[in-house]
Amino acid sequence: MGLTKTEFFTESQNKTAMLLKALGHPARVAIIEHLLKVRTCICGDLVNELPLAQATVSQHLKELKSAGIIKGSVEGAAVCYCLDESAFEVLAAYFSGVISGVKSQKSNCC
Repeated sequence: MGLTKTEFFTESQNKTAMLLKALGHPARVAIIEHLLKVRTCICGDLVNELPLAQATVSQHLKELKSAGIIKGSVEGAAVCYCLDESAFEVLAAYFSGVISGVKSQKSNCC
């Protein structure tokens, strides 16, 4: 596998890319949308909501948690998941800057 050369980019660029990569699957987007509706839930609730096997849902949760998009806390025998606001603050700042930059361009580029 080739080198990604992430050391050549800023910490902010690497963090943003990591968050966006974790969001790059429709199942993960669906998980976030579900968590927005219900605030917190356990894996079993998501299995009932999504057309995916429990192991697949668990893998998607692992990716989202690893990226810092969701948090999990142990409640009895289950893990209760919720969104991590700090990840969305990073994404909001990034997209706010992108949108401002696009809107400030006066010329037609292509």
